[in-house]
Amino acid sequence: MKRALIFDLDNTIYPVSSIADDLFSDLFILMDTKATHLTDADKEAAKDQIKRRPYHLVAEEFNFGEELTKTGNDMIRNFSYDGPIYPFEDYHELRSVPLTKYLVTTGFTNLQWSKVKKMGLEKDFEEIHIVDPEKSILTKKDVFADIMKRHDYMPKDLLVIGDDPLSEIKAAIELEIETFLYDPEGRHRDAAVTYRSQKLADVVNYL
Repeated sequence: MKRALIFDLDNTIYPVSSIADDLFSDLFILMDTKATHLTDADKEAAKDQIKRRPYHLVAEEFNFGEELTKTGNDMIRNFSYDGPIYPFEDYHELRSVPLTKYLVTTGFTNLQWSKVKKMGLEKDFEEIHIVDPEKSILTKKDVFADIMKRHDYMPKDLLVIGDDPLSEIKAAIELEIETFLYDPEGRHRDAAVTYRSQKLADVVNYL
């Protein structure tokens, strides 16, 4: 029996695609006008990745260059989201699971907190950690390890739930924590995980 669950936020609790056009419209216009060294296909691929991964990692992968990377970071740093935003429908089934829950998400502090508050997630979690690369060198792995140390958890006591094999899933595996990959579109069929499903509510089968 697990003692606690650690959740990712973006594309795990809610779909970023549901707010991306509103949230990132100015950033996408900036990319279209300033990323002249990228092909149209690369621009579209980068936009898709921005819906799934932190901007600075996408900028590095697609070689945005120093100026565009800085301008984009400056833009996103001041973002907050005030529009409608809703969790995945089956997330509500996990709210009633009687285990301690932690939220660990990467991104700019103001933006991530605005989404948390808009969805009313504060009441769901014992602790909420925002891994902001501009404010700290800590990683998700560091935060997971700190949670384990402070609350006297063993790896077997925890389950990490997320959508990104290279982020929270990788961090958990390195700490020997079991993982649940939420992959509704089947994007990561070859990823090394403990459990996987296209349904978030299937988490309850592995507790």
